[in-house]
Amino acid sequence: MPPWHRCAMNDPMLPFIPLPDATVELRRAFGRFGTGVTVITVQTPLGPLGMTANSFSSVSLDPPLILWSPALSSKRHDAFTQAAHFAVHILGADQKDLADSFAISGNAFDQLNWSAGPNGAPTLTGCLATFHCETFAIHPAGDHSVILGQVQYAAFHPDENAPALLFEQGRFGEFTPSD
Repeated sequence: MPPWHRCAMNDPMLPFIPLPDATVELRRAFGRFGTGVTVITVQTPLGPLGMTANSFSSVSLDPPLILWSPALSSKRHDAFTQAAHFAVHILGADQKDLADSFAISGNAFDQLNWSAGPNGAPTLTGCLATFHCETFAIHPAGDHSVILGQVQYAAFHPDENAPALLFEQGRFGEFTPSD
């Protein structure tokens, strides 16, 4: 066992060093962290564009900042890094089809109920929360970009028991409280 990995004898952890030949192991380790699921939207000169992302996080209350991270390899990457405004939609547990649609195609608006939001970004209906953002900063981060957005307008669903769509280990699901 490598000296940097100090586990108990009965610990089933599989140690590895995240070198280029260990991307499968790194993806599996990252996948152990369950996340919420979002659809990020932007208005482009060619029309509305969307992308499913689970890299969303709140950053700051003052100023109100969020972040998300599109992959450089995504055909939609440049549209989002060049946008002055975008909207983040937190998906409910019943919106897996919406997540799948925007994971496959950024142009999945045809059969959706949406409208232009206060900053022009497409706003999807039926989500648990929506954040309309102005791009605050963009930072290179390996094979992704980190996009920080300053929230200009926000809304949330009033039913606190409405479950969110979650993603862990390549699977969708929802949170079950342990109370």
